[in-house]
Amino acid sequence: MNTFTAIEQRRSVKHFDPDHQMNDDEVETLLNLATLAPTAFNIQNWRFLLAEDPTLRKQLRTVAWDQAQVTDASLLIILCADLQAWDKQPERYWINAPQKVNDFMVPAIGEYYRGREQVQRDEALRSCGIAAQTLMLGAKAMGYDACPMDGFDFDAAGKLIDLPADHIITMFVAIGKGTKEPWPRPGQLPLDDVMFKNSFPTK
Repeated sequence: MNTFTAIEQRRSVKHFDPDHQMNDDEVETLLNLATLAPTAFNIQNWRFLLAEDPTLRKQLRTVAWDQAQVTDASLLIILCADLQAWDKQPERYWINAPQKVNDFMVPAIGEYYRGREQVQRDEALRSCGIAAQTLMLGAKAMGYDACPMDGFDFDAAGKLIDLPADHIITMFVAIGKGTKEPWPRPGQLPLDDVMFKNSFPTK
């Protein structure tokens, strides 16, 4: 599918065919695409937890306001982030770079993130947001629909998946075969309302 078409046709779909299964090759292709999403300093701090067990799915649905897509989607990805990825063997993020680049970038990672917890968290949210959009556009190009989700109890979901203490959940992404046409777009703001040049207008 053309990239422009995928962007235009991507919608947040909430009704999925519970009997449809994605095959392993499709899932692997989609996740490999997601790992190409950019991250600052190439720290690749996203973590993709696939909720495959039906019992876990049901438990997650109970902490997600009983939203059907949690159990009915072919693939439910709990998109998490490792807040300490910057400090875990950072040399691996630049292993294929020229030595001069490696020598500069690897120490810079620690200099930038160390002691800056809010920056670590903000970076995690940015990275996962980009990865989520990559997943959704990739899914659309493959003929699937998707829905990003934050309507759930984050703490309860974390307990269900044994979330490590230095990780956070950023969102769910449900992917599968949609069974209902989405509503017409409810009201996109005109470009002139959201685009400014050089500075915001003064009142």
